[in-house]
Amino acid sequence: MKWWAALLCASAFGQVPYERIVNAAREPGNWLTYSGSYMGHRFSGLTELTPANVASLRVKWAYQMESRAEVSPIVVDGVMYVTGPNSAAALDVHTGRQLWTWKRTLPKDYQSIGFGRVNRGPAILDNQVFVATLDCYLVALDARSGLERWSTKVEDYKVGYSMTLAPLAIRGKVLVGVSGGEAGIRGFVDAYDARTGERAWRFHTIPGPGEPGHDTWSEESWKTGGGSTWVTGSYDPETNLVYWGIGNPGPDWNADSRPGDNLYTCSLVALDGDTGKLKWHFQFTPHDSHDWDSTHVPVLFESQIRGTPRKLVAIANRNAFYYVLDRTSGEFVAGRPYAKQTWAKGLDDRGRPLVLPNTEPSEQGTLVWPNLNGATVWFSPAYSPQTQWLYVAVREIASIYFKRHAEYKPATFFAGGGEASVPGSEPSGAIRALDAATGQMRWEFPMHSAPWAGVLATAGGLVFSGSDEGNFFALDARTGKALWEFQTGGGIAANPVSFTIDGKQCVAIAAGRVLYVFAR
Repeated sequence: MKWWAALLCASAFGQVPYERIVNAAREPGNWLTYSGSYMGHRFSGLTELTPANVASLRVKWAYQMESRAEVSPIVVDGVMYVTGPNSAAALDVHTGRQLWTWKRTLPKDYQSIGFGRVNRGPAILDNQVFVATLDCYLVALDARSGLERWSTKVEDYKVGYSMTLAPLAIRGKVLVGVSGGEAGIRGFVDAYDARTGERAWRFHTIPGPGEPGHDTWSEESWKTGGGSTWVTGSYDPETNLVYWGIGNPGPDWNADSRPGDNLYTCSLVALDGDTGKLKWHFQFTPHDSHDWDSTHVPVLFESQIRGTPRKLVAIANRNAFYYVLDRTSGEFVAGRPYAKQTWAKGLDDRGRPLVLPNTEPSEQGTLVWPNLNGATVWFSPAYSPQTQWLYVAVREIASIYFKRHAEYKPATFFAGGGEASVPGSEPSGAIRALDAATGQMRWEFPMHSAPWAGVLATAGGLVFSGSDEGNFFALDARTGKALWEFQTGGGIAANPVSFTIDGKQCVAIAAGRVLYVFAR
Protein backbone atom coordinates (compact mmCIF):
# COMPACT_ATOMS: atom_id res chain seq x y z
CA MET A 1 0.00 0.00 0.00
CA LYS A 2 1.37 3.42 -0.90
CA TRP A 3 2.09 5.63 2.10
CA TRP A 4 -0.71 8.13 1.32
CA ALA A 5 -3.31 5.37 1.03
CA ALA A 6 -2.09 3.90 4.31
CA LEU A 7 -2.40 7.35 5.86
CA LEU A 8 -6.06 7.70 4.83
CA CYS A 9 -6.87 4.25 6.17
CA ALA A 10 -4.95 4.85 9.39
CA SER A 11 -6.64 8.19 10.06
CA ALA A 12 -10.05 6.57 9.77
CA PHE A 13 -9.19 4.01 12.45
CA GLY A 14 -6.65 5.96 14.51
CA GLN A 15 -3.83 3.59 13.54
CA VAL A 16 -0.17 4.41 12.98
CA PRO A 17 1.43 2.02 10.49
CA TYR A 18 5.16 2.15 9.98
CA GLU A 19 4.68 4.17 6.76
CA ARG A 20 3.16 7.05 8.73
CA ILE A 21 6.19 7.30 11.00
CA VAL A 22 8.60 7.13 8.06
CA ASN A 23 6.69 10.04 6.49
CA ALA A 24 6.06 11.93 9.75
CA ALA A 25 7.30 15.19 8.22
CA ARG A 26 4.27 15.15 5.89
CA GLU A 27 1.83 15.40 8.80
CA PRO A 28 3.36 17.93 11.21
CA GLY A 29 0.05 18.26 13.07
CA ASN A 30 0.92 14.99 14.83
CA TRP A 31 3.98 13.90 16.82
CA LEU A 32 4.39 10.22 15.98
CA THR A 33 7.66 9.14 17.58
CA TYR A 34 9.96 10.20 20.40
CA SER A 35 12.03 12.70 18.39
CA GLY A 36 9.21 13.66 16.02
CA SER A 37 10.91 11.68 13.26
CA TYR A 38 13.25 8.72 13.03
CA MET A 39 16.11 11.11 12.23
CA GLY A 40 16.32 12.52 15.77
CA HIS A 41 15.66 16.10 14.69
CA ARG A 42 12.98 17.16 17.22
CA PHE A 43 11.86 19.60 14.53
CA SER A 44 8.28 20.64 13.79
CA GLY A 45 7.27 21.59 10.26
CA LEU A 46 4.48 23.80 11.57
CA THR A 47 4.75 27.49 10.68
CA GLU A 48 1.88 29.24 12.48
CA LEU A 49 4.02 30.29 15.44
CA THR A 50 6.72 32.79 14.44
CA PRO A 51 9.00 35.35 16.08
CA ALA A 52 6.31 37.94 15.31
CA ASN A 53 3.46 36.23 17.19
CA VAL A 54 4.90 33.75 19.69
CA ALA A 55 4.47 36.28 22.52
CA SER A 56 0.72 35.62 22.34
CA LEU A 57 1.08 31.99 23.52
CA ARG A 58 -1.17 31.10 26.45
CA VAL A 59 -1.87 27.95 28.46
CA LYS A 60 -4.64 25.99 26.74
CA TRP A 61 -4.81 23.23 29.32
CA ALA A 62 -2.70 21.49 31.95
CA TYR A 63 -2.64 17.89 33.09
CA GLN A 64 -1.50 16.76 36.54
CA MET A 65 1.02 13.90 36.36
CA GLU A 66 1.45 11.39 39.18
CA SER A 67 5.11 12.31 39.81
CA ARG A 68 7.98 14.37 38.42
CA ALA A 69 7.56 14.18 34.66
CA GLU A 70 10.20 13.72 31.96
CA VAL A 71 7.70 12.57 29.35
CA SER A 72 7.84 13.41 25.63
CA PRO A 73 4.21 12.85 24.52
CA ILE A 74 3.02 11.12 21.37
CA VAL A 75 0.16 12.89 19.56
CA VAL A 76 -1.98 11.08 16.98
CA ASP A 77 -5.22 12.31 15.39
CA GLY A 78 -6.52 14.23 18.39
CA VAL A 79 -5.20 11.88 21.09
CA MET A 80 -2.12 12.47 23.26
CA TYR A 81 -0.37 9.52 24.88
CA VAL A 82 1.73 10.15 28.00
CA THR A 83 3.59 8.01 30.51
CA GLY A 84 4.78 8.12 34.08
CA PRO A 85 6.87 5.58 35.95
CA ASN A 86 4.94 2.32 35.32
CA SER A 87 1.85 4.11 34.01
CA ALA A 88 0.31 5.48 30.83
CA ALA A 89 -2.70 7.57 29.83
CA ALA A 90 -4.50 8.72 26.71
CA LEU A 91 -5.77 12.32 26.74
CA ASP A 92 -8.18 14.27 24.56
CA VAL A 93 -5.80 16.72 22.93
CA HIS A 94 -8.50 19.44 22.88
CA THR A 95 -9.04 19.52 26.66
CA GLY A 96 -6.59 17.21 28.43
CA ARG A 97 -9.48 14.96 29.55
CA GLN A 98 -8.43 11.39 30.31
CA LEU A 99 -9.69 8.84 27.79
CA TRP A 100 -8.08 5.89 29.54
CA THR A 101 -5.34 5.12 32.06
CA TRP A 102 -3.13 2.12 32.72
CA LYS A 103 -0.88 1.37 35.69
CA ARG A 104 1.47 -1.42 36.66
CA THR A 105 2.20 -1.92 40.36
CA LEU A 106 5.89 -1.93 41.20
CA PRO A 107 7.21 -4.90 43.19
CA LYS A 108 7.78 -4.00 46.83
CA ASP A 109 11.46 -4.92 46.61
CA TYR A 110 12.16 -2.76 43.54
CA GLN A 111 15.06 -0.29 43.90
CA SER A 112 16.22 2.59 41.70
CA ILE A 113 20.02 2.44 41.66
CA GLY A 114 21.70 5.54 40.27
CA PHE A 115 18.65 6.99 38.48
CA GLY A 116 15.24 8.49 39.22
CA ARG A 117 11.81 6.88 39.05
CA VAL A 118 10.81 8.48 35.76
CA ASN A 119 9.67 7.56 32.27
CA ARG A 120 10.43 9.51 29.12
CA GLY A 121 7.50 8.53 26.95
CA PRO A 122 5.67 5.88 24.92
CA ALA A 123 5.95 4.64 21.35
CA ILE A 124 3.12 3.82 18.96
CA LEU A 125 2.87 1.43 16.02
CA ASP A 126 -0.30 0.30 14.23
CA ASN A 127 -2.95 0.27 16.98
CA GLN A 128 -0.66 -0.38 19.96
CA VAL A 129 1.06 1.90 22.46
CA PHE A 130 4.31 0.59 23.95
CA VAL A 131 5.61 1.37 27.44
CA ALA A 132 8.91 0.40 29.10
CA THR A 133 8.54 -0.11 32.86
CA LEU A 134 10.83 0.45 35.81
CA ASP A 135 10.68 -3.25 36.74
CA CYS A 136 11.96 -4.05 33.24
CA TYR A 137 8.89 -5.12 31.27
CA LEU A 138 7.92 -4.01 27.79
CA VAL A 139 4.14 -3.67 27.62
CA ALA A 140 1.84 -3.29 24.60
CA LEU A 141 -1.47 -1.50 25.18
CA ASP A 142 -4.48 -1.15 22.90
CA ALA A 143 -4.29 2.44 21.68
CA ARG A 144 -8.08 2.89 21.87
CA SER A 145 -8.86 1.26 25.21
CA GLY A 146 -5.59 1.07 27.14
CA LEU A 147 -6.13 -2.66 27.68
CA GLU A 148 -2.96 -4.71 27.92
CA ARG A 149 -2.24 -6.75 24.77
CA TRP A 150 0.99 -8.37 25.92
CA SER A 151 3.77 -7.95 28.47
CA THR A 152 7.32 -9.25 28.08
CA LYS A 153 10.01 -9.46 30.74
CA VAL A 154 13.15 -7.80 29.36
CA GLU A 155 15.51 -8.50 32.29
CA ASP A 156 15.55 -9.01 36.05
CA TYR A 157 15.17 -5.85 38.14
CA LYS A 158 16.50 -7.79 41.14
CA VAL A 159 20.05 -7.62 39.73
CA GLY A 160 19.87 -3.91 38.88
CA TYR A 161 18.17 -3.69 35.48
CA SER A 162 15.47 -1.11 34.85
CA MET A 163 13.94 0.90 32.00
CA THR A 164 13.13 4.61 31.88
CA LEU A 165 13.32 5.36 28.15
CA ALA A 166 10.72 5.74 25.43
CA PRO A 167 10.74 2.68 23.15
CA LEU A 168 11.54 3.08 19.45
CA ALA A 169 9.04 1.42 17.08
CA ILE A 170 10.32 0.59 13.59
CA ARG A 171 8.99 -1.82 10.94
CA GLY A 172 7.41 -4.70 12.86
CA LYS A 173 9.67 -4.26 15.88
CA VAL A 174 9.90 -2.31 19.12
CA LEU A 175 13.37 -1.46 20.46
CA VAL A 176 14.31 -0.77 24.07
CA GLY A 177 17.42 -0.24 26.15
CA VAL A 178 18.14 -0.54 29.85
CA SER A 179 19.21 1.55 32.82
CA GLY A 180 21.40 0.24 35.62
CA GLY A 181 24.97 1.12 34.71
CA GLU A 182 25.70 2.00 38.34
CA ALA A 183 24.52 -1.45 39.47
CA GLY A 184 27.05 -3.52 37.55
CA ILE A 185 24.76 -4.71 34.76
CA ARG A 186 25.85 -5.80 31.29
CA GLY A 187 23.95 -3.50 28.95
CA PHE A 188 22.12 -4.31 25.73
CA VAL A 189 19.70 -3.08 23.07
CA ASP A 190 16.71 -5.37 22.45
CA ALA A 191 14.19 -5.66 19.62
CA TYR A 192 10.77 -7.30 20.09
CA ASP A 193 8.10 -8.42 17.65
CA ALA A 194 5.45 -5.69 17.86
CA ARG A 195 2.56 -8.17 17.46
CA THR A 196 3.63 -10.91 19.86
CA GLY A 197 6.22 -9.46 22.23
CA GLU A 198 8.72 -12.19 21.35
CA ARG A 199 12.34 -11.08 21.36
CA ALA A 200 13.76 -10.74 17.84
CA TRP A 201 17.37 -9.94 18.75
CA ARG A 202 19.69 -8.63 21.45
CA PHE A 203 22.91 -6.66 21.03
CA HIS A 204 25.15 -6.75 24.10
CA THR A 205 27.02 -3.48 24.55
CA ILE A 206 29.91 -5.30 26.23
CA PRO A 207 31.37 -8.10 24.08
CA GLY A 208 31.58 -11.57 25.57
CA PRO A 209 34.43 -14.07 25.13
CA GLY A 210 35.29 -14.64 21.48
CA GLU A 211 33.49 -11.52 20.29
CA PRO A 212 35.27 -8.52 18.72
CA GLY A 213 36.14 -5.98 21.41
CA HIS A 214 36.24 -8.46 24.29
CA ASP A 215 40.00 -7.91 24.56
CA THR A 216 39.35 -4.31 25.67
CA TRP A 217 38.25 -5.73 29.05
CA SER A 218 40.37 -7.56 31.59
CA GLU A 219 39.52 -10.88 33.23
CA GLU A 220 35.90 -10.90 34.45
CA SER A 221 35.30 -7.13 34.34
CA TRP A 222 33.07 -7.42 31.25
CA LYS A 223 30.39 -9.20 33.28
CA THR A 224 29.70 -6.10 35.39
CA GLY A 225 30.92 -3.46 32.97
CA GLY A 226 27.79 -1.31 32.61
CA GLY A 227 27.20 0.04 29.12
CA SER A 228 23.56 0.93 29.75
CA THR A 229 21.32 2.10 26.90
CA TRP A 230 18.81 4.36 28.62
CA VAL A 231 18.11 6.96 25.92
CA THR A 232 16.06 6.35 22.76
CA GLY A 233 18.02 5.89 19.55
CA SER A 234 17.44 7.04 15.97
CA TYR A 235 16.79 5.11 12.76
CA ASP A 236 17.52 5.46 9.05
CA PRO A 237 14.75 3.68 7.08
CA GLU A 238 16.77 3.85 3.85
CA THR A 239 19.66 1.80 5.21
CA ASN A 240 17.71 -0.01 7.97
CA LEU A 241 20.35 1.06 10.49
CA VAL A 242 19.53 1.79 14.12
CA TYR A 243 21.81 4.29 15.89
CA TRP A 244 22.08 3.97 19.67
CA GLY A 245 24.22 5.68 22.30
CA ILE A 246 25.92 3.55 24.96
CA GLY A 247 26.52 4.47 28.59
CA ASN A 248 29.59 4.52 30.81
CA PRO A 249 31.66 1.54 31.97
CA GLY A 250 31.52 0.36 35.55
CA PRO A 251 32.62 0.91 38.14
CA ASP A 252 32.25 4.55 37.15
CA TRP A 253 35.12 6.33 38.88
CA ASN A 254 37.56 3.56 39.73
CA ALA A 255 38.81 2.09 36.46
CA ASP A 256 41.64 0.00 37.94
CA SER A 257 39.77 -3.28 37.50
CA ARG A 258 39.02 -2.68 33.81
CA PRO A 259 42.17 -1.54 31.92
CA GLY A 260 41.61 -1.02 28.21
CA ASP A 261 39.20 0.97 26.05
CA ASN A 262 36.16 -0.91 27.45
CA LEU A 263 34.18 -1.28 24.23
CA TYR A 264 31.41 -0.46 23.44
CA THR A 265 30.85 1.84 26.40
CA CYS A 266 30.70 5.58 25.72
CA SER A 267 30.15 4.78 22.04
CA LEU A 268 27.66 5.21 19.24
CA VAL A 269 26.74 1.91 17.58
CA ALA A 270 25.01 1.33 14.24
CA LEU A 271 22.97 -1.88 14.25
CA ASP A 272 21.13 -3.76 11.51
CA GLY A 273 17.43 -3.26 12.22
CA ASP A 274 16.54 -6.83 11.20
CA THR A 275 19.25 -8.73 13.07
CA GLY A 276 20.85 -6.40 15.62
CA LYS A 277 24.28 -7.13 14.17
CA LEU A 278 26.89 -4.42 14.65
CA LYS A 279 27.71 -2.52 11.45
CA TRP A 280 30.10 -0.02 12.99
CA HIS A 281 30.93 1.76 16.22
CA PHE A 282 32.65 4.95 17.29
CA GLN A 283 33.94 5.39 20.84
CA PHE A 284 33.91 8.96 22.17
CA THR A 285 35.56 8.43 25.57
CA PRO A 286 37.74 5.30 25.72
CA HIS A 287 38.27 3.95 29.25
CA ASP A 288 35.91 6.53 30.73
CA SER A 289 36.32 7.22 34.46
CA HIS A 290 34.07 10.29 34.81
CA ASP A 291 30.59 8.79 34.19
CA TRP A 292 30.28 10.45 30.77
CA ASP A 293 27.65 8.26 29.17
CA SER A 294 27.20 8.64 25.43
CA THR A 295 23.47 8.12 25.83
CA HIS A 296 22.32 10.92 23.53
CA VAL A 297 19.77 11.04 20.73
CA PRO A 298 21.81 10.71 17.50
CA VAL A 299 20.93 13.42 14.96
CA LEU A 300 20.94 12.18 11.35
CA PHE A 301 21.35 14.73 8.57
CA GLU A 302 22.90 15.36 5.15
CA SER A 303 25.46 18.01 4.30
CA GLN A 304 28.26 18.91 1.91
CA ILE A 305 31.71 18.10 3.27
CA ARG A 306 34.46 19.62 1.14
CA GLY A 307 32.05 19.73 -1.79
CA THR A 308 30.84 16.14 -1.47
CA PRO A 309 27.31 15.21 -0.26
CA ARG A 310 27.55 13.06 2.89
CA LYS A 311 25.10 11.18 5.09
CA LEU A 312 26.09 12.22 8.61
CA VAL A 313 25.26 11.75 12.26
CA ALA A 314 25.98 14.39 14.91
CA ILE A 315 26.47 13.97 18.66
CA ALA A 316 26.94 16.75 21.20
CA ASN A 317 28.59 14.51 23.76
CA ARG A 318 28.50 14.54 27.52
CA ASN A 319 32.31 14.85 27.48
CA ALA A 320 31.97 18.43 26.04
CA PHE A 321 33.08 17.58 22.49
CA TYR A 322 30.87 17.82 19.41
CA TYR A 323 31.29 15.05 16.83
CA VAL A 324 30.25 14.58 13.21
CA LEU A 325 30.51 11.06 11.78
CA ASP A 326 29.71 9.46 8.44
CA ARG A 327 26.60 7.51 9.35
CA THR A 328 27.18 4.82 6.71
CA SER A 329 30.66 3.89 7.94
CA GLY A 330 31.29 5.52 11.34
CA GLU A 331 34.21 7.50 9.91
CA PHE A 332 35.17 10.57 11.95
CA VAL A 333 34.44 13.73 9.96
CA ALA A 334 34.77 16.63 12.40
CA GLY A 335 34.97 17.40 16.11
CA ARG A 336 35.58 20.26 18.51
CA PRO A 337 34.64 21.36 22.05
CA TYR A 338 31.25 23.02 22.41
CA ALA A 339 31.54 23.62 26.17
CA LYS A 340 34.32 24.12 28.69
CA GLN A 341 36.45 21.02 29.24
CA THR A 342 39.81 20.49 30.95
CA TRP A 343 40.42 16.76 30.47
CA ALA A 344 41.69 16.59 26.86
CA LYS A 345 44.08 18.59 24.69
CA GLY A 346 41.79 17.94 21.74
CA LEU A 347 40.94 15.15 19.28
CA ASP A 348 43.33 13.40 16.92
CA ASP A 349 42.57 12.91 13.23
CA ARG A 350 40.50 9.79 14.04
CA GLY A 351 38.47 11.59 16.70
CA ARG A 352 40.19 9.93 19.64
CA PRO A 353 40.71 12.26 22.62
CA LEU A 354 44.22 13.40 23.55
CA VAL A 355 43.81 12.94 27.29
CA LEU A 356 45.69 15.31 29.58
CA PRO A 357 47.64 13.94 32.57
CA ASN A 358 46.29 14.13 36.11
CA THR A 359 42.64 14.30 35.08
CA GLU A 360 41.55 10.89 36.42
CA PRO A 361 39.60 10.64 39.70
CA SER A 362 41.87 10.37 42.73
CA GLU A 363 41.59 9.66 46.44
CA GLN A 364 42.21 13.31 47.26
CA GLY A 365 39.90 14.57 44.51
CA THR A 366 40.55 15.86 40.98
CA LEU A 367 38.93 19.00 39.58
CA VAL A 368 37.71 18.50 35.99
CA TRP A 369 35.29 20.19 33.60
CA PRO A 370 32.60 19.08 32.79
CA ASN A 371 30.97 17.57 35.87
CA LEU A 372 29.63 14.03 36.08
CA ASN A 373 26.36 15.06 34.38
CA GLY A 374 28.40 16.38 31.49
CA ALA A 375 28.12 19.32 29.15
CA THR A 376 24.76 17.90 28.11
CA VAL A 377 22.92 14.79 29.22
CA TRP A 378 19.95 12.69 28.04
CA PHE A 379 17.68 15.54 26.95
CA SER A 380 17.36 16.02 23.20
CA PRO A 381 18.98 18.60 20.96
CA ALA A 382 17.07 19.90 17.94
CA TYR A 383 18.12 20.18 14.31
CA SER A 384 16.58 22.64 11.84
CA PRO A 385 16.85 21.75 8.14
CA GLN A 386 16.23 25.46 7.46
CA THR A 387 19.29 26.79 9.29
CA GLN A 388 21.23 23.51 9.23
CA TRP A 389 22.12 24.20 12.83
CA LEU A 390 21.95 21.97 15.88
CA TYR A 391 20.47 23.57 19.01
CA VAL A 392 21.89 22.16 22.25
CA ALA A 393 21.12 22.77 25.92
CA VAL A 394 24.59 23.13 27.47
CA ARG A 395 25.68 22.73 31.10
CA GLU A 396 28.79 24.58 32.38
CA ILE A 397 29.79 22.91 35.66
CA ALA A 398 32.92 21.26 37.07
CA SER A 399 33.20 18.36 39.51
CA ILE A 400 35.79 17.23 42.00
CA TYR A 401 36.06 13.52 41.17
CA PHE A 402 36.93 11.00 43.89
CA LYS A 403 38.15 7.43 43.51
CA ARG A 404 37.23 4.75 46.06
CA HIS A 405 37.37 0.98 46.35
CA ALA A 406 34.63 -0.81 44.42
CA GLU A 407 33.29 -4.26 45.24
CA TYR A 408 30.48 -5.74 43.17
CA LYS A 409 27.36 -6.97 44.93
CA PRO A 410 24.22 -7.58 42.84
CA ALA A 411 21.69 -4.73 42.82
CA THR A 412 23.86 -2.34 44.84
CA PHE A 413 25.62 0.89 43.91
CA PHE A 414 28.81 -0.12 42.09
CA ALA A 415 30.58 3.13 41.25
CA GLY A 416 34.00 3.18 42.91
CA GLY A 417 33.90 6.78 44.06
CA GLY A 418 31.86 9.91 43.59
CA GLU A 419 32.02 13.62 43.01
CA ALA A 420 31.57 16.91 44.80
CA SER A 421 30.70 20.36 43.58
CA VAL A 422 33.36 23.04 43.57
CA PRO A 423 33.02 25.30 46.63
CA GLY A 424 31.91 28.80 45.69
CA SER A 425 31.17 27.93 42.07
CA GLU A 426 27.89 28.81 40.40
CA PRO A 427 26.69 26.40 37.72
CA SER A 428 25.46 28.01 34.54
CA GLY A 429 24.23 26.97 31.14
CA ALA A 430 23.11 28.06 27.72
CA ILE A 431 21.24 27.18 24.58
CA ARG A 432 23.84 27.14 21.82
CA ALA A 433 23.29 27.03 18.08
CA LEU A 434 26.01 25.00 16.38
CA ASP A 435 26.70 24.56 12.69
CA ALA A 436 25.69 20.91 12.34
CA ALA A 437 28.50 20.05 9.91
CA THR A 438 31.34 21.69 11.85
CA GLY A 439 30.22 22.35 15.43
CA GLN A 440 31.07 26.05 15.12
CA MET A 441 28.89 28.14 17.44
CA ARG A 442 26.50 30.56 15.71
CA TRP A 443 24.87 32.09 18.77
CA GLU A 444 24.40 31.57 22.49
CA PHE A 445 21.50 32.25 24.86
CA PRO A 446 22.96 32.36 28.41
CA MET A 447 21.05 30.76 31.30
CA HIS A 448 21.33 31.30 35.05
CA SER A 449 21.48 27.60 35.86
CA ALA A 450 22.47 24.34 34.21
CA PRO A 451 19.53 23.09 32.12
CA TRP A 452 17.82 19.70 32.21
CA ALA A 453 15.36 20.39 29.37
CA GLY A 454 15.58 19.42 25.73
CA VAL A 455 15.13 21.66 22.70
CA LEU A 456 12.49 21.92 19.96
CA ALA A 457 13.03 23.77 16.66
CA THR A 458 10.17 24.77 14.34
CA ALA A 459 9.70 25.76 10.70
CA GLY A 460 8.29 29.05 11.95
CA GLY A 461 11.82 30.07 12.98
CA LEU A 462 11.59 29.32 16.70
CA VAL A 463 13.52 27.35 19.30
CA PHE A 464 11.78 26.24 22.52
CA SER A 465 13.42 25.01 25.72
CA GLY A 466 13.16 25.34 29.49
CA SER A 467 15.14 25.99 32.65
CA ASP A 468 15.59 24.33 36.01
CA GLU A 469 13.85 27.36 37.56
CA GLY A 470 10.71 26.49 35.59
CA ASN A 471 10.82 29.03 32.75
CA PHE A 472 9.58 27.68 29.42
CA PHE A 473 10.80 30.01 26.68
CA ALA A 474 11.01 30.68 22.95
CA LEU A 475 14.02 32.05 21.06
CA ASP A 476 14.55 33.28 17.53
CA ALA A 477 16.16 30.34 15.71
CA ARG A 478 18.51 32.57 13.69
CA THR A 479 19.63 35.03 16.37
CA GLY A 480 18.96 33.45 19.78
CA LYS A 481 16.93 36.50 20.83
CA ALA A 482 14.48 35.80 23.68
CA LEU A 483 10.90 36.24 22.48
CA TRP A 484 8.58 34.75 25.13
CA GLU A 485 8.60 32.90 28.43
CA PHE A 486 6.18 31.34 30.89
CA GLN A 487 6.89 30.44 34.51
CA THR A 488 5.54 26.91 34.99
CA GLY A 489 6.16 26.66 38.73
CA GLY A 490 8.21 23.46 38.40
CA GLY A 491 11.69 22.58 37.23
CA ILE A 492 11.74 21.46 33.59
CA ALA A 493 13.46 18.16 32.79
CA ALA A 494 11.67 17.08 29.64
CA ASN A 495 11.58 17.56 25.87
CA PRO A 496 9.06 19.88 24.14
CA VAL A 497 6.82 18.70 21.29
CA SER A 498 4.57 20.53 18.81
CA PHE A 499 1.32 19.53 17.09
CA THR A 500 -2.04 21.01 16.08
CA ILE A 501 -5.47 21.23 17.68
CA ASP A 502 -8.17 22.01 15.12
CA GLY A 503 -5.47 23.33 12.80
CA LYS A 504 -3.88 25.63 15.41
CA GLN A 505 -0.24 25.04 16.36
CA CYS A 506 0.40 24.03 19.97
CA VAL A 507 3.50 23.34 22.03
CA ALA A 508 3.64 21.01 25.04
CA ILE A 509 6.17 20.63 27.85
CA ALA A 510 6.24 18.74 31.15
CA ALA A 511 7.38 20.80 34.14
CA GLY A 512 7.53 19.41 37.65
CA ARG A 513 4.41 17.24 37.92
CA VAL A 514 2.37 19.13 35.32
CA LEU A 515 2.08 18.76 31.55
CA TYR A 516 1.30 22.11 29.89
CA VAL A 517 -0.16 22.69 26.43
CA PHE A 518 0.20 26.19 24.93
CA ALA A 519 -1.60 27.78 21.98
CA ARG A 520 -2.43 31.27 20.69
